Amino acid sequence: MKKLHVRKGGFTLIELMIVVAIIGILAAIAIPNFLRFQLKAKSSEGKTNLAAIRTAEQSYYSEFGSYVSSQGVSPANTTTSAKVAFTGTTGFNTIGWAPEGLVYFSYGVGSPAPGTTFWATAMADIDANGVRQAWGYRTVATATVAGGHACANLPTNSQVGPCETAYGQSEF
Repeated sequence: MKKLHVRKGGFTLIELMIVVAIIGILAAIAIPNFLRFQLKAKSSEGKTNLAAIRTAEQSYYSEFGSYVSSQGVSPANTTTSAKVAFTGTTGFNTIGWAPEGLVYFSYGVGSPAPGTTFWATAMADIDANGVRQAWGYRTVATATVAGGHACANLPTNSQVGPCETAYGQSEF
């Protein structure tokens, strides 16, 4: 007697559809998490560079007895999520700080006339949703940084942290 249906190796259409459905479900879970982690990594640029600015300012103060102001300088970055070239100003050149490569954030440093205190901010809209992220550091009680962006939410002489909620602190 001859068998009517002899199955050779391979997968049926149903088995392949089940595998594709499982891969789709896993991708639906993984992709949003990946995008969130990617935005977190982009936002760490601002915090890291502010810490470097703080170190450069404190080093300059130790040597010369005053802090330096600088408006800072990738102005397109407060409204776009693309990386742009950093354009240094005299103040940043004086303290010897510049980021390497392209940046997401726009940086600013303010110092009152005597130069005995300073504040620094980094602003960007890295997720292009129209709400800017603002990170800052300050050594004074009140700080209005370049462009009039307040950073009064930070403790004095603290770590780099998010500025006022109105300026879009970390969304991630």
